[in-house]
Amino acid sequence: MSLDSTAPAPGAPAYEVAGATLTRADVERLIAASAIASKPASGAPLVFKDCDFEGADLSRLDLRGAQFHRCTLAETSFFGATLAQTRWVRCRARQADFASADLVDAAFQSSDLNNTTWRRAKLASASFRGCKLTGANFEACTALGLSFVETLLVGAHLRGLSFRKATLHQLDFSDADLAGVDFREAIFDGGSLKDAHLKGARFDGADLREADLSGVRLVDAALFKGATISHLQAAVLITELGLRVM
Repeated sequence: MSLDSTAPAPGAPAYEVAGATLTRADVERLIAASAIASKPASGAPLVFKDCDFEGADLSRLDLRGAQFHRCTLAETSFFGATLAQTRWVRCRARQADFASADLVDAAFQSSDLNNTTWRRAKLASASFRGCKLTGANFEACTALGLSFVETLLVGAHLRGLSFRKATLHQLDFSDADLAGVDFREAIFDGGSLKDAHLKGARFDGADLREADLSGVRLVDAALFKGATISHLQAAVLITELGLRVM
């Protein structure tokens, strides 16, 4: 293990660790050290830069307010962890497990989160910007205020989430499970619904003029009643339904 940590000077806001390969035991020691360094406060936020947590079991640890910059987190378990107000920038976290974690007000930016699990996680007011979430599973998560911007959600499981009245910036929902998702009055600023599973989804009042709707099936066409589409999209939908315009 290589551990290069720097305790904060008096009044400094964080306890920084850089270039380290870390196990659960290492992180537990750092959590304790940051708490001691910040007394009588509740704990100095940990800042991890260029650290390697690959495959580590960090389940149920209290890492609230921590920051992760350019960290490797592939197959790391954060099951049931407290991760509220955490920040994740340019991290590589494929197949990481965030199930049942508290991620309220967490922010993910420019990170690889492909095939991650978020089942039953608390994601209220969490945000994902410029991330890859292909194949991610958001089943039964708490998602009030959850936002995605310029993010790949190809093949993701988003069943039952609500994007009502949201502006969706460049979200790729291709092949995603969107059954029961609420898109009422949402505005699609680019992005794609190509070949998505849309059973029970609602689009009343949605503006879909900038979205890719190719692959919409006959059984799904009625879901778009009350939505706004362009003339070009209408022509594509008619083609998908096997009709010819003369």
